Amino acid sequence: MADKYIEDYIADTASVLWLLDKAAIEKAVQVLKKVKKAKGRIFFLGAGGGAANASHAANDFRKIGGIEAYAATDNVAELTARINDEGWETVFTQWLKASRLCGKDCVFVFSVGGGSKEKKISANIVFALEYARKVKAVVIGIVGRDGGHTARVADAAIIVPTVNKDAVTSLTESFQPLIWHLLVTHPSIKSHEMKWESVRSR
Repeated sequence: MADKYIEDYIADTASVLWLLDKAAIEKAVQVLKKVKKAKGRIFFLGAGGGAANASHAANDFRKIGGIEAYAATDNVAELTARINDEGWETVFTQWLKASRLCGKDCVFVFSVGGGSKEKKISANIVFALEYARKVKAVVIGIVGRDGGHTARVADAAIIVPTVNKDAVTSLTESFQPLIWHLLVTHPSIKSHEMKWESVRSR
């Protein structure tokens, strides 16, 4: 008999899958479609697990989607220099300014809470999104809370439903890759076939 925690976790995962907001995902597809058509860029933001997801997503959107894309945390030298000299709260904003973020670009956030100035959680995301709004860039977020800053200001916010308050972080960070893989392989976004889909099985 399977361990109860394993059974419960798998059951929670299945519940999240069927509760995902398909309309929100479709809205993200449409936003990305416009960015691609305008030859805009995608700038991925995230910390911790979100940073790892941002790095992977930047690769996929460049290679599969044919869209110029970058993750703020991939350049460790720049990241740590900015944190050391300017502070953690403004690190993403300054990176976006140096990247010349503009109205045809997209800022794409991977975060559990989505940022909160009041609670002093992921304030770097809040400041970055305020700057994105200032230059009229579009914003997409895949987050685990509907009360965070990202969910409030994004053009397309995909919220991973809370089915277990003790597993918000793990389920949110698990579903972020599933959702961006859906987005980047959507017929409206995908430009290049993936390797193993082009290799015939024996």
